[in-house]
Amino acid sequence: MSDLLHHIPGQAPAEEFQEHGQQRKLAGIALKILIAATLCFSTYQLIVAAFHPLSSLVIRSLHVGFLLMITFLLYPAIKHGKLNSIPWYDWLLSGTAFVLGTYQWIFEADLIQRAGDPSMADLVVGTVMVIMLFEAARRILGLALPIVCGTFLLYGFFGQYLPGALAHRGFGFDQVIGQLYTGTEGIFGIPTMVSATYIFLFILFGAFLEHAGMISLFNAVALGLVGRAKGGPAKVAVISSGFMGTISGSGVANVLTVGQFTIPLMKRFGYSGVFAGAVEATASMGGQIMPPVMGAVAFIMAETLNVPYVEIVKAAVIPAVLYYVTAFWMVHLEAGRAGLEGLPKEQCPSPLKALKESWYLVLPLAALVAMLFHGFTPMFAGLTGLALTAILILGAAVAASMSKTAFRYVFWVGLGLAASAFLEWGIYPIIAIIFVLSLVCLRIKGGAKTLHAIRSSLVDGAKQALPVGLACSIVGVIIGVLTLTGAASSFAGFILEVGKTSLFFSLFLTMIVCLILGMGIPTIPNYIITSSIAAPALLSLGVPLIVSHMFVFYFGIMADLTPPVALAAFAAASIAKESPMKIGFKATQIAIAGFVIPYMAVYTPALMLQGKWTIPAVIYIVGKAVLAIVLWGSAAVGFLWSPLKWSERIFVAVAALMLVTALPITDEVGFAMAAAFFAWHFWQKRRLVAAA
Repeated sequence: MSDLLHHIPGQAPAEEFQEHGQQRKLAGIALKILIAATLCFSTYQLIVAAFHPLSSLVIRSLHVGFLLMITFLLYPAIKHGKLNSIPWYDWLLSGTAFVLGTYQWIFEADLIQRAGDPSMADLVVGTVMVIMLFEAARRILGLALPIVCGTFLLYGFFGQYLPGALAHRGFGFDQVIGQLYTGTEGIFGIPTMVSATYIFLFILFGAFLEHAGMISLFNAVALGLVGRAKGGPAKVAVISSGFMGTISGSGVANVLTVGQFTIPLMKRFGYSGVFAGAVEATASMGGQIMPPVMGAVAFIMAETLNVPYVEIVKAAVIPAVLYYVTAFWMVHLEAGRAGLEGLPKEQCPSPLKALKESWYLVLPLAALVAMLFHGFTPMFAGLTGLALTAILILGAAVAASMSKTAFRYVFWVGLGLAASAFLEWGIYPIIAIIFVLSLVCLRIKGGAKTLHAIRSSLVDGAKQALPVGLACSIVGVIIGVLTLTGAASSFAGFILEVGKTSLFFSLFLTMIVCLILGMGIPTIPNYIITSSIAAPALLSLGVPLIVSHMFVFYFGIMADLTPPVALAAFAAASIAKESPMKIGFKATQIAIAGFVIPYMAVYTPALMLQGKWTIPAVIYIVGKAVLAIVLWGSAAVGFLWSPLKWSERIFVAVAALMLVTALPITDEVGFAMAAAFFAWHFWQKRRLVAAA
């Protein structure tokens, strides 16, 4: 594989930007305890996924207990505090959090018997857990989300004193805490359940693939496919980030992994630092909508709507492809405008050779996709993908130690037959295979390194689950208060009132709420808050159920690109050494389809394969969307086959707008304007060439 994959001059370290708080850098006994805690967390989650030995509420409670315990060990109370040791109060908080996390398990029968009438002990434990949850979220996610959740909590306690329709009938302290802690409509609600089951497995799955070398494989394949094309380095960033999005589901994490390679590469070959950072930020954020894994929101959405996960994947696939088509087209136009060429042939590895070297890494992803589309549950598919990844990593190490090629082939065939027993006999043959392979790895050259990679994957998976899990848990405060008070109906009523005169303005209002919330809180709570309030109203206005939720989801993602608080842009800025604001504005320009496609899907649900769609209808709307993307890109960059004048850019922007607007004859007008523009621009280019 090309040396370009391993070293880029001027590469910035990922530690310069941390999406989720400032982590401690521990050593000695403190580090060993932290590693032991994360390994226990991952082991617990794997046992839950494989055997489901506990009741649902206990699983969620222990999950939150682990999240809080590790957070207090890993994240300091003060961002710039002492980072090489853990103070006594964090040891106390960590231990207390885990002990209280077992409360639902120890007193499960008593809690069921006194449901709706919490005891003093229940209220004390519930209050302490809620306070610790707020503090843990503050350390990892910043102040914005705890402030939003705290506002809703205050509304639950004191909302009866507000004027008019904002007031509720009033609830006692025991009712509010009971709602938040003792049942499944508060901090142990659906988001926490999804975090404790599906999401953790898929985060761990991504961590295993990353440690196995999936990033290098993605980069090599992307370099081989488009590295030599016009503007190749930027196209590599789009494709590599799209590949990474299939297993990661985290936009900012993608920036900090793939961006370490792609942003310096783009800068070396002529792109400005602002454009390079914007391309990577845009391409990475698309990972949350890229099947099969998507982001954590997709699993929460499937559980909330009570639909199979594959239905969410089906709705997301065409918009996700269009999103990446937009990013690819924009970098192509920018390369043409700036006269940027591709990479030299010797710096572009062969994609076939890269796949031949690391072919086994593709199998878990292929198995995951196949199982999801054949009706298996996300938990079973995720567990299968994870187990298959572990087997292939260990198996590759064992096969590499064999001296003869024939033995290797026999080994792989035997391993495949043994692994297939999973579908017939369950998890026990898989555990046996992994155990035997681990023992063999202890005795072969390089085997210890492989086992260390497995351990590191388990540790990193647990760490990566912290911000997602805490966001899912603390947003349960909002869900609990909304359920208890019925406050969601007020805002929904306002949207319905606006929608009587204009569906577009209702959609626009919902988009603004998503973008404003997204300035300070992650995509998960953004989606949960807005979908709880706005999605039912959009459904009442005739928007299909999944489309209304996907509309909210998309704009929660776009908020991470939209200034002034654009986390993906800040992450890219730490590598590109440019202004985050400039990168954010440029990323918004590149990702313009992310703002347009959800509106098109509302007016034409066939774009998300919803409603009574037909293949001709899907082909028509997709073709219209691609044409609109081509026109939008030309207007935004000011280039197609040659530079465009301002009058031409305005004309082509209006043509694209006509294709997006769902009004009588607007499509016909848009197609006519597009045809006129292409004919005019082609004639102008021919005339300029002839003159030259």
